[in-house]
Amino acid sequence: MTLCVEGLAAARAEIDALNVFPVPDRDTGTNAYLTFVAGAEAIAGEASDAELPALVKAFADGLLTGAKGNCGVILSQLVRAFVAEIGDDFDLTAEQVARCFSAAALAGYAAVGRPVEGTILTVAAAAADGAHAGGDDVRKVFASAAAAAREALARTPMQMDRLAQAGVVDAGGRALVVVLDATEQRYTGRVPDRPAPFLPTPFDGDTGDLIEGGPSYEVMFLLEADDDRIPALRSALDGLGDSLVVVGGDRLWNVHVHVDDVGAAIEAGIAAGRPYRVAVTHFADQVADHEQHRDRQRAVVAAVTGTGLVELFREAGADVLEFTRSRPLTADQMLDALRDADADEVIVLPNNSRYRGLFEAAAKELRADGVRVAVIPSLAQAQGLAALAVHDPGLGFDDDVVAMSSAAAGVKHGAVTVASEPGMTMVGPCAAGDVLGVVAGEFSFVGQDLCNVACDVVDSLLTGRSEMVTLVRGACGPDDLAEQVEQFVRSKRVDLDFVVYEGGQENYPLFIAVE
Repeated sequence: MTLCVEGLAAARAEIDALNVFPVPDRDTGTNAYLTFVAGAEAIAGEASDAELPALVKAFADGLLTGAKGNCGVILSQLVRAFVAEIGDDFDLTAEQVARCFSAAALAGYAAVGRPVEGTILTVAAAAADGAHAGGDDVRKVFASAAAAAREALARTPMQMDRLAQAGVVDAGGRALVVVLDATEQRYTGRVPDRPAPFLPTPFDGDTGDLIEGGPSYEVMFLLEADDDRIPALRSALDGLGDSLVVVGGDRLWNVHVHVDDVGAAIEAGIAAGRPYRVAVTHFADQVADHEQHRDRQRAVVAAVTGTGLVELFREAGADVLEFTRSRPLTADQMLDALRDADADEVIVLPNNSRYRGLFEAAAKELRADGVRVAVIPSLAQAQGLAALAVHDPGLGFDDDVVAMSSAAAGVKHGAVTVASEPGMTMVGPCAAGDVLGVVAGEFSFVGQDLCNVACDVVDSLLTGRSEMVTLVRGACGPDDLAEQVEQFVRSKRVDLDFVVYEGGQENYPLFIAVE
């Protein structure tokens, strides 16, 4: 799952650029990425001791309920059908994996109202054929499926005139190839060669020509409905428009369709069951937004603690809202800061778990005034720094938000502090004066020595894929604490890069981040 999310994040902009079918709304890569992020968040919400079947179900359900756009809905169905064929033991054999690929491809075609070749469905079918040709080794089955998908993707312009005219492969198929490449990497250890990006040539006709003759709106909703009500729903929606995809089961469905009559589409959902989380997109507005985004003024507002960190965020271009333990931020201050940014688009970095909900509330008020606002889920100062490092006002708003969110999510964070009074932590009791190690917002270590506890925190954050450690010195603690921690970690991992900042934060001698 992690490799899929990272792969889709890296290929997102490329896939968006490929997106000319069924509507050139340039969001296929973003939708695929956000769909898998929803699956990842569903797994993160499970208990740490959850069994594998429970995690797999949570992932599949998260993909279904969080699916974005035509591509995201189909991807969620492919994964859902694949894992459903596995069963509960997860003792994979080559024959079983091949059956899973076939089940996924069949489910993909069944979910789409009017399947078209040269799309993600074609690539899924080719992957299934490749899996059956992979032999008796599970790893070779995954490798053969991924290779067949890549070959099928390259042929998609030969199967659809619109792709050939634009000089691109299918965007949804490219997203599926990224997922299969990530899966092959996990099972074989080999990183597949990344194909040269397919850059679209100017499409013959303006954006109006691309939309002319087709429906004007994308309608999506989740639906609670009995399975026997779905055929009638499919029939009703198929008569209203195109790009119909209905996926799910067990009374939970995700519905996607392109129509001119939004009300009729929603009424069809009501006739079948209970639609909710209804989302409607006007294609003309979406295309216009992509064309005009460079003319919109965008600001980044960040909640920051520590004089050194304040300067770092300001130097990086953020509007800083400073807080301390004795002077926490209020909802009114947050709303005032967003309004004072005086921008058409505002990106918020809460950098604190307690502030995220308050910023969301403030953002809701600002959106009512016509301002686009996105709250990045940064829960620590280091995550905010990482997000700000990739901020690019030249990108579209959604692209900028996705890039910053991905950068923040790639940072594991911790800290060390000293207990001011006795208490109980996740790892047992602590006394006043004890050193506490924080990992992802939870007290995870209790000790007597700042350096030892800080090293324990770093150790718990490191993985084999870690590349850089960032240490932010606080206003308290030994001057050489960061250097001691760096020496300790370098004695074990000479491959890591280190960055040390003067943060000046109170109460925390050290903020720690691993990317």
